[in-house]
Amino acid sequence: MNKPLPTLGATRLTHLGVIGARGADAAKFLQGQLTNDVATLNAGRARLAGFCSAKGRLQASFIVASAAADEFTLVCAASVLPATLKRLSMFVLRAQCKLRDATAESPLWGLVGDTASAQVGDLPVWGRRDAAGAVTIRLPDAAGVTRCIVIGPSEEQVAAWPPAPLELWRWLEVQSGLPTIEAATVEQFVPQMLNYEIVGGVDFQKGCYPGQEIVARSQYRGTIKRRMFLFDVDEAASPGQEVFHDADTSQPAGMVVNAAPRPGGAGWSALVEVKLAALDAGTLHLGAPGGASLRLGTLPYTIAADSAQPA
Repeated sequence: MNKPLPTLGATRLTHLGVIGARGADAAKFLQGQLTNDVATLNAGRARLAGFCSAKGRLQASFIVASAAADEFTLVCAASVLPATLKRLSMFVLRAQCKLRDATAESPLWGLVGDTASAQVGDLPVWGRRDAAGAVTIRLPDAAGVTRCIVIGPSEEQVAAWPPAPLELWRWLEVQSGLPTIEAATVEQFVPQMLNYEIVGGVDFQKGCYPGQEIVARSQYRGTIKRRMFLFDVDEAASPGQEVFHDADTSQPAGMVVNAAPRPGGAGWSALVEVKLAALDAGTLHLGAPGGASLRLGTLPYTIAADSAQPA
């Protein structure tokens, strides 16, 4: 990195949106649609969850928070929100649950460094706090930097925060190893391909949801042949971009999940889903067999021994 990493400030998260779910059956409805347990999510916590197709492929990924037993907030990529809201609404039927796009009424801000530390106080990771009309959710640290999301802060709160660049937030998202499904990657991945069960986005005890049998079969039959890893690359990368291995240029070896420029202008960082066999030897290339080489980085968590990250 050519410049020191800035660690102080707040930025408007315009790349994310909010779906609101409210009603007597909201918890029951979401429990039957998402990969994680919503029924036991209390008002002081948040959780990752996915929304899969019948084939077990992720259509959206969420940060889910509960304000009360009948009210939930689901944060997802803005690029998938309209289609996801439409798909979820198709399953509501007679359930007492109203879904809406709550982005305009619940603006999202991301805080990093000292600004985030002051906001979260003693909140644990994935802890939630409501104060002054705003919701604060502490996220896992990334690259050693404290992070949190604040939903619906007042103008006075925003004015008191020093600014931080959105590019920094996006890079820290990548460094966290927590994937976000964007429009270019809808229905491309079973949750385990993105390490989603490792980072707490899947509950295998909670019961049925769309694609649940396929997700469970992948887990218990040991058929996970692809995983997501962190890479650095000298050229710009984008979600949905294919990567190729030099030993087999006839077909892609993986796909970019999320990507962001590194602070200081020293290339890009990317979360990339790849065939595990492609990590044994040779090199991976971005976009084409002769594209920029991908350099393996280090995720902030450990992948299971049967699909371990090579040294």
